[in-house]
Amino acid sequence: MQISENALTNHEVTICLKGGAVLGPYNATWSKENPGDIRELVKEYERFLQGEPQQRYKFHLHDTYSNNVHTIYVHFDNVAGICDQVKTRS
Repeated sequence: MQISENALTNHEVTICLKGGAVLGPYNATWSKENPGDIRELVKEYERFLQGEPQQRYKFHLHDTYSNNVHTIYVHFDNVAGICDQVKTRS
């Protein structure tokens, strides 16, 4: 199955903190043109894991299922991992 680079994708992101706490899951739909803060959170975390200093600490997470906006402040030194589950069509 090939998905267009401009296609919308549905994501469910969960942030796992050191010590066992969990934030989320946060649901979002994004595309190349409209990445949103959930995607930026994942990209920023990927750069952090590769040794770059963290640039952002505040993220607005738009949950497309509940129509809520969550503002989180996260320091990646306290994050054990971020799970990004992509929901595909069958």
